[in-house]
Amino acid sequence: MTDSTTGVTFATGRPALVLWLRAHANEVGLLVGLVILYVILASVGPNFLTAANQFNILRDAAFVGIIAWGMTLVLVAGEIDISVGANAAFSGVVLAQLIVAGVPIPLAVILVLLLGASIGLAAGFLRAVFDIPSFIVTLALWLGLRGLAQVMSSAVPVVIPDLGFQTMGSGSIGGIPYPAIFMVVLLFVFIFISRRTVFGRSVYAVGGNAEAAKLSGIPVARVRMIVFGITGLLAALAGVLFASRLGSGNSSAATGLEFDVIAAVVVGGTSLFGGRGSMIGSLLGVLFIAALSNGLVLTGVDPFMQNVVRGIVILVAVFVNIVSTKRLSRA
Repeated sequence: MTDSTTGVTFATGRPALVLWLRAHANEVGLLVGLVILYVILASVGPNFLTAANQFNILRDAAFVGIIAWGMTLVLVAGEIDISVGANAAFSGVVLAQLIVAGVPIPLAVILVLLLGASIGLAAGFLRAVFDIPSFIVTLALWLGLRGLAQVMSSAVPVVIPDLGFQTMGSGSIGGIPYPAIFMVVLLFVFIFISRRTVFGRSVYAVGGNAEAAKLSGIPVARVRMIVFGITGLLAALAGVLFASRLGSGNSSAATGLEFDVIAAVVVGGTSLFGGRGSMIGSLLGVLFIAALSNGLVLTGVDPFMQNVVRGIVILVAVFVNIVSTKRLSRA
């Protein structure tokens, strides 16, 4: 019997708790790790647990989380997309230039989202039809989109004159940042897609064994194109929110975002080899990365050392999750 949300296979006839732990080992292990991280950061940073700081963590997590839901599907399908940060920056610059040119903001946002989805579909098309490795395709996009954003903006921020537009990226309701609301709403959408739709089950099948999926009638090429299209759309949405938060389209925005997204999803238990992963795991990974980054800043860790610490902690978290999963699978 296989859990469709995690890809973990287990035998029947075991106690329900053991079966549940085996199917959700990554989520349980990461939740424990997140609690331990919060205890440590709260003990060394007196302002870490304040409500204002927790809302800041949510805001920062949102920009990673929005893309992470799509990246989870990409990795589950056995692919990877490292172009999302450049796509977000490019989308923000295009949006700013459209608004400056007089295009109404709602129409400009829709056009940018369609453009982002089209870029993702193009990457999926090259992967699916010409069998070019997704790493190579998205690496080319990462270089090209970042370069295009710099050329279009002359490497300087394109200021968006409408101050009201900034509310989307920097405003809040009841203290909860709007980007975090977008993240949570999209989380539920993608939980439904991954668990309750034929497409979601097809993504797991393709990532588990593409040849077997093709023989069973699953349109593998179409599935690959769609997951990249979804990630391109979400990257463009993140770019819109970045532009709103900054009040400008900036070609240097979202630098390194792709690595935070991939790290969060992998820490959340999604396999880089495909076929296994869950949205809840990715959520915990996103919160883990955001809390860690926030805590390092609050505790005054040297900016250059922050990357070293983050790298070590991420490696340890992934190692612990892998070990706990293997042990529970043998239980």
